[in-house]
Amino acid sequence: MEDHNENQSENKVSNSSESPNSATAAPQETVAPRRIAQELSFKVHQEISKVIIGQKELVDLLVIALITEGHVLIEGVPGIAKTTTAKLFSKSISSAFSRIQFTPDLMPTDVTGTSVFNLKSSEFEFKKGPIFSNIVLIDEINRAPAKTQAALFEVMEEQQISVDGTTYPFEDPFMVLATQNPIEQEGTYKLPEAQLDRFVFKAKLHYPSVEEELEILNKFSEDFSMSAKNELVEVITPADIKAAKQEVEKVYISKELMKYIAQIVQETRENADLFLGASPRASLAILKTAKALAAINGRNFVTPEDIQSMMPPILNHRIMLAPDKEIEGYETEDVISDIIKKIEVPR
Repeated sequence: MEDHNENQSENKVSNSSESPNSATAAPQETVAPRRIAQELSFKVHQEISKVIIGQKELVDLLVIALITEGHVLIEGVPGIAKTTTAKLFSKSISSAFSRIQFTPDLMPTDVTGTSVFNLKSSEFEFKKGPIFSNIVLIDEINRAPAKTQAALFEVMEEQQISVDGTTYPFEDPFMVLATQNPIEQEGTYKLPEAQLDRFVFKAKLHYPSVEEELEILNKFSEDFSMSAKNELVEVITPADIKAAKQEVEKVYISKELMKYIAQIVQETRENADLFLGASPRASLAILKTAKALAAINGRNFVTPEDIQSMMPPILNHRIMLAPDKEIEGYETEDVISDIIKKIEVPR
């Protein structure tokens, strides 16, 4: 377990497992969790690290989204392993995987499926599209027009698709991982706010450090084909994910911290630097993911730091800067940081 603890301490999205204070203290009768979520996170990190150097924060967010039934939008410039990390993540899970390359000419039926006339039965039969899977990777989601992006609305929120009056439910787990390039604007379409709100996280990836870059070069200097990808195995099952979800639901969060979440989200709606604040869906997302973060760090209670860690990836795509602040070069993360400093932390 020593290696496990070391791995957790390296994660950027991490917190101490010390005893909670008055604002976070769990009731005495609360039973210590079996740490299923922590084991699940460790196994996924261990597999992905066979190929990927760095990206620990992204993997943490993917694991948290998986056990809270969320979807993740991954944004970053080309070549920093957005798609590769998503594919390797899916490979570590014992479930079906599909990949959809979004293009300007992609039609909604190319994603959801279409009704095909069967000459033998003289009836229309629904042919399922690639969205019918467990882990769905949508590459360059902003390259498809609005009508194709809208095809994802129902499936991302309700895990079902309605076609010709018939509803087709999806099996658990179901998760959408979407990538987009923030630099290239030609031939792209801005994602509607309603769709952005359906992603629990927007993970913004950056270039690796010099140390990480050197480690990448050393790792693949004699392995151009990245043969390590073939060594990855399925380490978690749908049953593991279900058990982790149940564990996360039992993680304790005090009333003071729930009020803290409500104050944070309310501040986004009243902040003069913002044109659009966060929705109640954001409040629930912070609650769920803060619990999940506590669980993967081996705790059965939420701390203020858990909430603060989840705020940037949850809020950065749900709030909009006021026009004057956008002109001045502000980023949404700057406003989120100001809000964290402004709202008094329960202790």
